[in-house]
Amino acid sequence: MRLPLPLLAFLALFAFPALAQDQVQGLPPRAAPTAHVQVEQLAVVDATPKFDAARATDAYLARVGGAARARSDAYFEGGYWLILVNLLWTLVVSGLILWLGVSAAIRDWAAEMTHSRASQAMIYGVAYVAIMAAGQFPLTVYEGYFREHSYGLSNQDFMSWLGDYGTSLALALVAGLIFVPLLYGAIKRAGQSWWLWGAGLTILSGIVVTVILPIFIAPLFNHYSALPKSPLKNEILSLARANDIPADNVWLVDASRQTNRISANVSGFLGTTRISLNDNLVNQGTQDEVLAVLGHEMGHYVMGHITRLILLGGLVTITAFAFMHWGFIFLTGLFGGQWQVRRVEDVAGLPVLVALASIFYFLATPVTNTIVRTTEHQADIFGLDAVRKPDAFATAMLKLSTYRKLEPGKWEEIIFYDHPSGRTRIMDAMIWKKEHIRDTDIRDTVSPQ
Repeated sequence: MRLPLPLLAFLALFAFPALAQDQVQGLPPRAAPTAHVQVEQLAVVDATPKFDAARATDAYLARVGGAARARSDAYFEGGYWLILVNLLWTLVVSGLILWLGVSAAIRDWAAEMTHSRASQAMIYGVAYVAIMAAGQFPLTVYEGYFREHSYGLSNQDFMSWLGDYGTSLALALVAGLIFVPLLYGAIKRAGQSWWLWGAGLTILSGIVVTVILPIFIAPLFNHYSALPKSPLKNEILSLARANDIPADNVWLVDASRQTNRISANVSGFLGTTRISLNDNLVNQGTQDEVLAVLGHEMGHYVMGHITRLILLGGLVTITAFAFMHWGFIFLTGLFGGQWQVRRVEDVAGLPVLVALASIFYFLATPVTNTIVRTTEHQADIFGLDAVRKPDAFATAMLKLSTYRKLEPGKWEEIIFYDHPSGRTRIMDAMIWKKEHIRDTDIRDTVSPQ
């Protein structure tokens, strides 16, 4: 290899004095003196701060105690019993409609009104929804109004609550007007495979509701306004753009007129995506907490959880309709004469199908909760990765403790929780922090220890 001229000159500059010294002294070449150098491995020094995720989690949970913790636990545990009470109430009301001959009377009245099977089903559907609503109203008003006020979670007076209830009832009547004739039209044409067609129709109806919910249904209950320009709005939209969420605005919901609960969501499907946060979250939370919550909600969108829930929920729905099919055959075989209901295509048998569906979904509670809880956990991790504010996420979870029990038992969480418990979510955040503690933006944050 030919060395460049400047490099040769550089080497000559240092080599020439030594060479000249040897020539002047006339000494022969000699070996350079050597010395033994001991090499030892230096100790590895971890300059990062020590962080105990479990200890930090316990410190956060200790912030909620005494009467506040007892009230939270009592509210959530009371909900376990309400699952059973709602089932029994539905069975009693459905049973009365059947055993008192009310269902058969409505069917016969509808047949006198019109010869059209579709119109008969429409009349029956509206009447059935109205009767069920009336029968369940005492439980509904207790759960939705009196119980919420007793735990300090509602901001509504009775007339305001009643107005929202009336809106919900009107939507249910419209649903009965549309869905019942479609269901019984499918049953009549499908024969013994009706349960597959019924399940498919139910799944399709769920998709339609998901698409129209943020645009047409949610505004019936709350006022949506654009979040004013602010650094918070800029950060939210920046986070949306960074995660390829097609939203150019953030909507503020006046949820405080109804409740004290904080929430946010990225709702919609097939082009109706909308980022919303309620005013309680803005008023009660810090900017970091708002971003931490929205990071979770964006996770649902980015990870395709709507599609996942439709698919997995669809499998549950198909199983439910199979249960309803065989259950209907069994029950009408025993009591069909007293109910004046023999065939599944008879619209008077709708209370039987509703009762069977209620039983199935009661038994399937651990399955449906686990499906949803899994997606919520995934969204938690996505939000931590996207927003990188584990401590803000932890304090936001503490704010949810007003209506969610923080520390359930293992099986309690598996059966009754459709979200991870507060302890689980805060522990996940602290584990995430521990694994990122060397990152500059995380290392400088402070957690309770």
